[in-house]
Amino acid sequence: MSRDKHPMVQACMAKCLPEFSHINHYWDKQRNIVVAKILPGEFYMTTGNVAIATTLGSCISACIWDSRINIGGMNHFMLPATDKEAHEINWGSRDKIADATRYGNFAMEHLINEILKSGGRRANLKAKLFGGGKILKKMSNIGQRNIDFVFNYLAQEGIKIEGTDVGDIYPRKVLFVPHNGRAFVKRLDNLHNDTIVKRETDYSSEIKKKDVDGDVELF
Repeated sequence: MSRDKHPMVQACMAKCLPEFSHINHYWDKQRNIVVAKILPGEFYMTTGNVAIATTLGSCISACIWDSRINIGGMNHFMLPATDKEAHEINWGSRDKIADATRYGNFAMEHLINEILKSGGRRANLKAKLFGGGKILKKMSNIGQRNIDFVFNYLAQEGIKIEGTDVGDIYPRKVLFVPHNGRAFVKRLDNLHNDTIVKRETDYSSEIKKKDVDGDVELF
């Protein structure tokens, strides 16, 4: 949980959905808004005026919101999909959810379901997509696979894509405000972002060692 003592952050945390209380929240004084910062394998949904931020290399973030009631969220996934069915996954802990949401199909499903549970309607959902960069020449083209996956997924779900900044060779910083559907993207100099490369490399190595097991505890 964030240690930021700004009163707006504390007020936000008091209203935050319990499943997102572990996400780091901070006060952005330039935009005068609370920001929730998500990492690979995480997602965040809000019904309030909270921005969501992340930094992407080959990963994808889908920003999805209900344009009528102005609620929505963002995910951050590294791999396109797993063949494991949702009913086979044990959703009993935050760690197990994170294990599953490293995959695009579960990351998308969880985010959309949270929006619908909070009053959103599928017919009103819109999306913006970011990431999928090939930030190292020696990397496999996982970024393009992620891009292909998320476009196909949204087409199948009938969710309109309002904007994209995907592919190329750049890491990106993304800030999304579900309350109004606005997104801000900054392309980064890929030659000076060892932190992003290391984070994704370490995360990729870690998740390759894990299975999305069906025999772990559920809710």
